[in-house]
Amino acid sequence: MAYLGTLAGGLAHEIRNPLSTMKVNLQLLRDDLDRDGDDARDRGRRRVDTLEKAVRRLEEIVDDFLKFARGFDLELAPTDLNELVQEVVVFVEPEAQRHRIRLRTAFAELPPVAADRKYLQQVLLNLILNARQAIEATGEDGEVFVTTHAREGAVEIHVTDTGPGIPDDVRPRIFDVYFSTKKGGTGLGLPTCRRIVEEHGGRITVESEVGKGTSFVIRLPLGRDKSDRPASD
Repeated sequence: MAYLGTLAGGLAHEIRNPLSTMKVNLQLLRDDLDRDGDDARDRGRRRVDTLEKAVRRLEEIVDDFLKFARGFDLELAPTDLNELVQEVVVFVEPEAQRHRIRLRTAFAELPPVAADRKYLQQVLLNLILNARQAIEATGEDGEVFVTTHAREGAVEIHVTDTGPGIPDDVRPRIFDVYFSTKKGGTGLGLPTCRRIVEEHGGRITVESEVGKGTSFVIRLPLGRDKSDRPASD
């Protein structure tokens, strides 16, 4: 119940800002409509643009909340993680290169793992995007390393960047719902990643050093099938 209270409180807080923006601009738009002239019409159009952005922001917040709150109906199937990683890297590489970021991969020989391909791709895309944005914030070129590893009873995907790193006071909170250091972030990206990985029976961890970079590790167990998945909340 305490967790649900936190989740609901965070949703209310996130929604309040766009609603406030909409309220103010609707009042100003009413004033503009009461006036004649091109200037009033131009201001009115700008108000409408602002309102549309606020509505899109609300839609994004609510969509992310519903996805997170409902849980995930995983369809587990034997999955080649190396192939999955390669597909995601090929997809994001052009955009990364446009931002002067090089993606590097290294694959270990892995057995198939029971996974939902769609949701695992979502996790990997989110981590690579975060890594790219972290490097961009430095204004310098950088690299993102995506590697796979075989461990006893498990397989791992590592996403490591050469960005600025995560400060010690921020790192313990990065998986908290509605916590975000990114402008415009909903604060549900990493919590959703963690939930997806945990519903696979795995775990996600992070190591970071300020000035050197950050590494996320997805660890997934071997020998699972759909019947092993915990029920969604």
